[in-house]
Amino acid sequence: MIIGLFAILILVLILPFVFKKIEHNLEAFLFVMGLAAALVSKEISGPLLLEALREPIPITLAVLGFGLLFKWGRPFFDQFIQTLLKKMPVPLFTFFLILILGLASSIITAIIAALILVEVISILNLDKKRETNLVIIACFAIGLGAVLTPIGEPLSTIAISKLKSRPDVNFWYLLHLLGWEVLASVLVLALLSLFFHKNAPAPTLTAEVREENYSAIFLRTGKIYLFVMALVFLGAGFKPLIDTYVIQLSGDVLYWINISSAVLDNATLTAAEISPAMTPMQIKKLLMGLLIAGGMLIPGNIPNIIAASRLKIKSGDWAKLGVPLGFILMLIFFFILEVE
Repeated sequence: MIIGLFAILILVLILPFVFKKIEHNLEAFLFVMGLAAALVSKEISGPLLLEALREPIPITLAVLGFGLLFKWGRPFFDQFIQTLLKKMPVPLFTFFLILILGLASSIITAIIAALILVEVISILNLDKKRETNLVIIACFAIGLGAVLTPIGEPLSTIAISKLKSRPDVNFWYLLHLLGWEVLASVLVLALLSLFFHKNAPAPTLTAEVREENYSAIFLRTGKIYLFVMALVFLGAGFKPLIDTYVIQLSGDVLYWINISSAVLDNATLTAAEISPAMTPMQIKKLLMGLLIAGGMLIPGNIPNIIAASRLKIKSGDWAKLGVPLGFILMLIFFFILEVE
């Protein structure tokens, strides 16, 4: 069983980069791999199937609702952005966009922050390389920023739920625990975005080029539903692997092992690994590893898949910046956390 799960994990990591057909149908591929993992680990059951059908509904409705809202309000958003760009250059605009969405994601949720991001970026109509790089940086910022409250993302919801027996845990626990690290990261990522505008052509604010029709909106909504179902199956399928090899490891090892959240659901990993018996530093290392690695590849976080689907970003293009940026951030925070 364990060998089979390792084989599935390797396929998930490699095949999207090798075959374009898989890359273009990433959600369906991950669904099949998730179902295979659940079958191999013998975790498949009626309750799991019900969870897989039920879990995607809130996210899917949010994606559909905001997709329709942005389509109907497109003239307003165009005008609003054009007004802003008359008062500030594009680099400064994207800096504030990433900073504000990263900081606000813990209140408005990572999903809504990602939906706002892709619609605003699509209106800018930047050249593809600059657009991709800025979106990746923004998704790192959103994924990190959303952890500060239990409503920001599933990872933070589960973390607070699992730790609630501790007397010091309340609504603001993660803000107190990770606040400085997360806020500094969001600011640094926003500043980093300023370096991706050199020699770049000015954006053309032609909404018609990037505007979606209704079929595209509903197709993307269906893909998001399938993707979240895939995460449920992957999380359940890989649970024996996590239980056998992961949860008994030290904080430092967990930090690096959690790079697996680049392809696995970080909320599931949080549920499996976190414990009230851990020290605050162990919890901090565990969560920071999951949060940073979640930005490295498209399957790593919901904002990534929303952005990649809407803006047609390829897995290889995401990995070109996402993987090295994630490794650099993980190295930096590993040393920072070691000296705290």
